[in-house]
Amino acid sequence: MCGRRTTARQVFAPILMAAASALILAACGRDTETKESPPRPVRTTTIEKRESLEPLTFTGRVEAEDEVSVAFRISGRLLANDIKLGDRVEAGQLLAQLEPQNELNTLRQAKAALSAAQGQLTQARNHYERQETLLAQGWTTRANFEAATQARQTAQSQVEAAEAQLNSAHDLVSFTELRADAAGKIIATGPPAGEVVQAGQMIARIARQDGRDAVFDIPAQMVRSAPAGVQVTVSLTDDPSITAKGRIRQIAAQADAVTRTFEVKVGLSDPPAAMRLGATVNGRVEISSGPTIEIPATALTRINHQPAVWIVDPSTNLVTARNVEILRFDQAQVTVSQGLDAGEIIVTAGVQALHPGQKVRVLGSEP
Repeated sequence: MCGRRTTARQVFAPILMAAASALILAACGRDTETKESPPRPVRTTTIEKRESLEPLTFTGRVEAEDEVSVAFRISGRLLANDIKLGDRVEAGQLLAQLEPQNELNTLRQAKAALSAAQGQLTQARNHYERQETLLAQGWTTRANFEAATQARQTAQSQVEAAEAQLNSAHDLVSFTELRADAAGKIIATGPPAGEVVQAGQMIARIARQDGRDAVFDIPAQMVRSAPAGVQVTVSLTDDPSITAKGRIRQIAAQADAVTRTFEVKVGLSDPPAAMRLGATVNGRVEISSGPTIEIPATALTRINHQPAVWIVDPSTNLVTARNVEILRFDQAQVTVSQGLDAGEIIVTAGVQALHPGQKVRVLGSEP
């Protein structure tokens, strides 16, 4: 009996081992089938370098394109000064007046001096004519005739000098009146009536009606990068819907001693009436920042606590992760400064479900 049991184990042992081997192979086959998942569908885009425009915004003010400060040419006491801030004036309109007594006295003296000089000239001419007749008749000497000629010329010169003094006296009287040289609006006023003013002291500043400027204080770096003739969009700070277009027409040759910024004047084209003188405005301009790479914001993920994207190998459709450096971003676009090159393919949809070395199926490319 013992011999039969030994023979039975010997018979069934190979059968059991074969069955176990078959079960193990079957299990391995099922695991292999489970691990080999189908390629994950994704959307992609091809990297391109494009010229990027960087928006810049500055705050400034509205000024007249042409402003002039009017002042008296002579010193004196203000007799009248009725101009007010905001008044509109016309060309030739009287703005202020000095007390003219001294200038009127000078005018009277000039008139009297001219009358005296004209009387002396008449007397010198009569004497010259008498000497000329007597010399022709032989009743006088050549010396007397030449003296009469010299006296006539001197009297003529004195009359001319008196006429010049009279013209100067008339000018001085006219200088006691200050008139507008062009139509415009009063944007600043000087001393009131009764005060003694000096020649050249500002009595009023007039903004002429032939143009408006938006004036900004710009850092030197921005001034250098701004292209010539760039268009600027200007809007009211308190109401951005009111806008006007303009172009840079003047840049200060020297920086401000305190702020170290440059004054930039933008000539406005047909500014709306709401852009009054002195209003605070914002200027917006777009300048080129060179070729940049922009990708959809949906392509961005995070790997190793840093921004990254998934790169697709076009020959194998396998993905690899790559960290990138971000220059700027918004809700739709991300500007990449380093980490990508033109021509590479990145995943733009489905990035959260990928892992390194995974095979993908491209559904379509985004523009």
